[in-house]
Amino acid sequence: MSIEAKATLLKAMEHQLSTEITAADMSKVLTALADQLAGYELVQTDPGVIGADDLLDAYTAAMQIQGRSPKTIERYRYIILRMMEVVRVNTRNITVYHLRQYLAQEKSRGIADSTLEGNRQVFSSYFNWLQREGLITTNPTANLGAIKCQKKIKIIYSDIDIERLKFSCKSLRDRAIVCFLRSTGCRISEMTQLNRNDIDLAALEVTVLGKGNKERTVYLDQVTGMLIKEYIDQRTDDHPALFVGKGTERLKPGGVRYMLRHLAERASVNHVHPHKFRRTLATTLIRHGMPIQEVAAILGHDKLDTTMQYVVLDKSDVKNSYRKYA
Repeated sequence: MSIEAKATLLKAMEHQLSTEITAADMSKVLTALADQLAGYELVQTDPGVIGADDLLDAYTAAMQIQGRSPKTIERYRYIILRMMEVVRVNTRNITVYHLRQYLAQEKSRGIADSTLEGNRQVFSSYFNWLQREGLITTNPTANLGAIKCQKKIKIIYSDIDIERLKFSCKSLRDRAIVCFLRSTGCRISEMTQLNRNDIDLAALEVTVLGKGNKERTVYLDQVTGMLIKEYIDQRTDDHPALFVGKGTERLKPGGVRYMLRHLAERASVNHVHPHKFRRTLATTLIRHGMPIQEVAAILGHDKLDTTMQYVVLDKSDVKNSYRKYA
């Protein structure tokens, strides 16, 4: 241990204990501490420098092995690293008080409760995994209660909304995309990575690669199948992608969002976004009597609770069901 490092440590100890014990006792403590540390190599670290955290690296590696999507891993890592940078503590030293402090600071910045609850769930997943693996003994999220969020009324597309969107499309491709999203409930990332050979137009079936590289089958209605066939037949390029953008390159999620945003303005339909099509399909199928397990399979959900979050039921649905079954 270097003389400089020893002097720095002893001076810090003296400053910290100066108001707690007498000068004589202070001398004894510092002498004993110096003797004990004589055979050790001391390295001073800055807890505020957070970047390479071996426990976080282990966690994200496990997520990769489990087949979690790169976007999910990137989001989890960002949320956790941001928290550590703000509280200036690495994983091994984080307590529930650090997490509460961070969430309180974020709330004071105007961050929505729903976002804070999402962050809390990420922290919980992280520290629960570390505890299960035996990498930490105390879980700082054990007493970190859920954050109550105001439940927003979920909205789905009405039949009139869908017709307005279809009527306002400027191209056959855009009309096919609107119908495809409505018919299949695919995520926008799933749709944009599809190739022509992923679709069986005769059977009106589509093989989709979803989250976790899990394949599933979704289905087309006859109108959507007809529009996609017309769209493919009129194309002069040989690109394998099902939907292409400018320059006959594969259409990207950003391009779909851009198209939908301008389409919403022309059609005078509010709150147009890709995920709303998934919610609309889930609600329609449930209202028509499809078992929720089958709806979950179409949407690519592992948990039925996730599917239920997509279903929008109004009072008339509940009332009609009560009259039918009571």
